[in-house]
Amino acid sequence: MAAVGASGGETVDPAGAQRYAAAWTRAVRRLGFVPLSAAETERLLLGHTLRLAEVLLSAEEPAAAAEEVGRSLVAAHLTEPGVIEWSIRTLGERFRTEVLAVAGPPDLDERLAVMRGALAAGFAGALRERTFVQQEGIARAMWQARDDAEQALRDSEARFRAVFDGAAIGIGIAAADGTIIDVNHAFADMLGYPVEELRQLNVASLFHADDAAGMWELYQELIEGKHDAVRVEKRYYRKDGSAVWTDLAVSLIRHDDGRPRFTVAVVEDITERYELQQRLRFQALHDPLTGLPNRTLFFDTLAGLVEQPDAPGRVGVCFLDLDGFKAINDSLGHALGDRLLVMIARRLADCVAEQGYLVARMGGDEFVILVDGVTAVQDVITVAESALAAVAAPVHVGDQQLAVSASIGIVDSAVAGTSVVELMKAADATLYWAKAEGRDRWAVYDPERSARDSARSALAAGLPLALDRGEFVLHYQPIVSLLDGRMLAVEALVRWQHPELGLIGPDRFIGLAEETGLIVRLGEWVLRQACRDAQRWHTEFPDAGLVVSVNLAARQADRPAIVDTVADALASSGLPAELLQLELTESAVMGSAGEPLRTLHRLAALGVRLAVDDFGTGYSNLAYLRRLPITCLKLAGPFVEGIRGTEPDDADHRDERIVDALVRLAHALELWVTAEAVETEVQAERLRALRCDTAQGRLFGPPGPAEAIVARLRDPE
Repeated sequence: MAAVGASGGETVDPAGAQRYAAAWTRAVRRLGFVPLSAAETERLLLGHTLRLAEVLLSAEEPAAAAEEVGRSLVAAHLTEPGVIEWSIRTLGERFRTEVLAVAGPPDLDERLAVMRGALAAGFAGALRERTFVQQEGIARAMWQARDDAEQALRDSEARFRAVFDGAAIGIGIAAADGTIIDVNHAFADMLGYPVEELRQLNVASLFHADDAAGMWELYQELIEGKHDAVRVEKRYYRKDGSAVWTDLAVSLIRHDDGRPRFTVAVVEDITERYELQQRLRFQALHDPLTGLPNRTLFFDTLAGLVEQPDAPGRVGVCFLDLDGFKAINDSLGHALGDRLLVMIARRLADCVAEQGYLVARMGGDEFVILVDGVTAVQDVITVAESALAAVAAPVHVGDQQLAVSASIGIVDSAVAGTSVVELMKAADATLYWAKAEGRDRWAVYDPERSARDSARSALAAGLPLALDRGEFVLHYQPIVSLLDGRMLAVEALVRWQHPELGLIGPDRFIGLAEETGLIVRLGEWVLRQACRDAQRWHTEFPDAGLVVSVNLAARQADRPAIVDTVADALASSGLPAELLQLELTESAVMGSAGEPLRTLHRLAALGVRLAVDDFGTGYSNLAYLRRLPITCLKLAGPFVEGIRGTEPDDADHRDERIVDALVRLAHALELWVTAEAVETEVQAERLRALRCDTAQGRLFGPPGPAEAIVARLRDPE
């Protein structure tokens, strides 16, 4: 493939020339330092390649052009011996076959030989000329450098003296034995001495008493050559006996043979900066309101105790929180609340001052006492009781007399094997226990109780995901007629099929669901699933007329959407409304007025039955019952348990009279009565005698899965 060359003919292969120049560039850069970039080098060598090719194929004398290229290589600082060697070696057959697109003149080989020699001659000549120039320049530079060095020395001495005498920071020069050779005025003024007096002293006499030994040891190591320079923050004595904080940098000056000659010290007065740093450090580690150590200093101190490897002994923590402080703030104002906190902080610090225990404010109305060096938990309890007594003393703030109390969580632990996080987590949990148990008291950390609380928290955290995963199941307990024993209804009872803990009863998670608000979602799932199961039973056993009874939580019943939810559950399942009974607690329905009462009437209008669960345990307005659209009262289990004697005469007659009164009341209001927790035949017999309508309990069958209800419907006997 031919291309137009510089002479206008198709003489040079551009791609070949580019490859040759690229190879030339790689060789040059491989052989030594190249001051040009790779792209710049390749452009330069491509130009030389095209120039040499043009001359070879023209009538021009090749020697002059080749010599010019050789000189150009030197001018570009491509002077490594290997560069000219590679250039000459390839300027032959490789050049002919790779760069030239035509055969060339008959004397091409001779012209190539001439070109190689001229290239070498141009390279060598240019290199020789450059060497001569460099040598001459070096000679001139040496003479100039000597003159410059002498002048520089004179200038340096003058500058040093000017800097030494006029510097704003202190500079001192001392012999290897510490004798002061010279100091500037700034150094003398800093320490309050005349310059002449300092020249008669030893540096050791200026060291501060608190760090003299360490300072002298550091100075000795410098003199011995262990360090070439040191920099420290140190105190010195002024002549009047006061102390000055300095930033000290000391350098060792050696003889030519390496022996220490003298030291040069540069000293800056940082007293104001140091005091500012101390104030800032105090502010960073102390509470601005009370002046007590803050949580940062407390955690640092506690970490220093527990993070030592194999640390012996025990450590205690009293985590204190004022009772009802928010009410004081809200009613009397934050300014008075702050004054109260200052007084409480002072009392707490005073009550442990003799023992030297750390008292810190954690924030808000929370304080903590670090009880180190204890031998038993009783030591920590003693401190906690002292703190409670200190807080409980009447507090006079302005014209107000306040009665204040506190709750304290106590943790006592061996130092080895514990951590700051574990201790404070335990203290926080224990403080919560003390608050829950009535306040104005202390509680001691109990690992077993903590484990139970942790398990409870884990269950609460797992509730939403369990509902999403479909881990809940329904069991049904039969409700039977006390006249003929026929199963008339079943109560839907939810269970949690936990993947790790197995089947969990409602007593372990219903309360958690109510606390977290998940009871609404869970209750809706129970309602819909119970309706689906009941519809299957109704389809298979249409004559059974089996009613499914579902508990509604107070939160569910209070929601305006509950009527729509129930209606949708019935519609989507196909269950007749009369086969669904909704159980509400006595507190949820008794005293309902306004919208809650209207909600009950709307539910009744759907055709579902309404029952009051655990009737008799609350403080009911009995006359109010007749206003409610309910159909059934379920007697609370404790009343039924009172008549469970093995013989009829063993029953508690007071409970029997209560049950009798409740049954009579319900029947007077034309309500159905169901007794819960029936476990013995004696109970069943007494309930029949009292004309109770239906009952449920272990005697009539424990809760079981939906399949158990199907089996019972198939075989009623």
